[in-house]
Amino acid sequence: MERLSSLHKAQLLTYLRLSNRKLGLLVNFNSVTLKDGIVRVVNRL
Repeated sequence: MERLSSLHKAQLLTYLRLSNRKLGLLVNFNSVTLKDGIVRVVNRL
């Protein structure tokens, strides 16, 4: 997929809340550089 949508972020945030984790990463392997495809999602810090 070209871009990560807000739906992906919301899904990860739900998983973080259910597993009682504080930090998650979304990785898009389809980006030109891997660094540009990483999104950090924070839960209740």
